[in-house]
Amino acid sequence: MRKLVLCVLMTTLLTGCGQPGVSEAEELALTIRGEYLAMDRCAVQVSVTADYGQRVYQYELAAAVSGEETVLTLSAPETVAGLTARITGEDSRLEFDGVSVETGPLDAGGLTPVSALPALLEAAKSGYITACALEEEDTLLRVDCGDPAGSPGSGTETVLWFDASTHALVRGEVSVDGFRVVLCEVTQFTPS
Repeated sequence: MRKLVLCVLMTTLLTGCGQPGVSEAEELALTIRGEYLAMDRCAVQVSVTADYGQRVYQYELAAAVSGEETVLTLSAPETVAGLTARITGEDSRLEFDGVSVETGPLDAGGLTPVSALPALLEAAKSGYITACALEEEDTLLRVDCGDPAGSPGSGTETVLWFDASTHALVRGEVSVDGFRVVLCEVTQFTPS
């Protein structure tokens, strides 16, 4: 309850109650941020593409997020279907019965394919918004997050797309120095 009250207060302060000069996209981005801050749990179906430069890996997985814990269950590729990973805070590993999936770091901050979805959800809650816009006939909200002191195309940048009416995350990508290293396409998003 306390978290919800704090989110509502923060959203109200940030939106400035319809302050002149704030675009519809910016207001929607702040509303969505407040909702994601208040969200304790969600279930997500996602396709992940991790690009290591000379190697590209694709995974399909289901995720159950509860607070700081995320449980991922892979459904594709078939060789690792059923493999489960548990992520808590900074720890993320994907191993089972001698089988291991490439989860090496994609950036200097330790981003891995396993931690990509939690990283996108964290960006939705607290990433520094560098730009936002309504796209595809105002059906999608695009939110760009990055380092406020950095320049575009350098460092780690995150782009999120939300359904403008349901506020569900539909796509997210992380780029490092202008090169996209992770793409997540969400096929189902259920907050709870």
